[in-house]
Amino acid sequence: MFFRAGASSQVKYVVSVEQARQRQRERFASLDNGVMTNADMRVAEVRQFCELDDVGQMLIKAAMTQLQLSARAYHRILKLARTIADLAREENIQSTHLAEALQYRPKGMMV
Repeated sequence: MFFRAGASSQVKYVVSVEQARQRQRERFASLDNGVMTNADMRVAEVRQFCELDDVGQMLIKAAMTQLQLSARAYHRILKLARTIADLAREENIQSTHLAEALQYRPKGMMV
């Protein structure tokens, strides 16, 4: 019984990840510039596909100031937030997705 619950849970994760990957393939299909995943996005794609609402804007500005994040770290966080939103089957990045992405930032590093 324990094994089946674990296997069932693992299947759900695999399906969720595959759905997120499909969402990304569809998002970038028309670009024809080599971008296939959120991780592949360059600055222009981040600007286009990682828009934040007002709360998200305030959150990222506060994080940039308080954590002294670089522009590179800013873009990495937005790409990760976009992926978290995809896994949550959300069209837009919510402040909760952004907050989660900020939590994954390496501690004690200026990135």
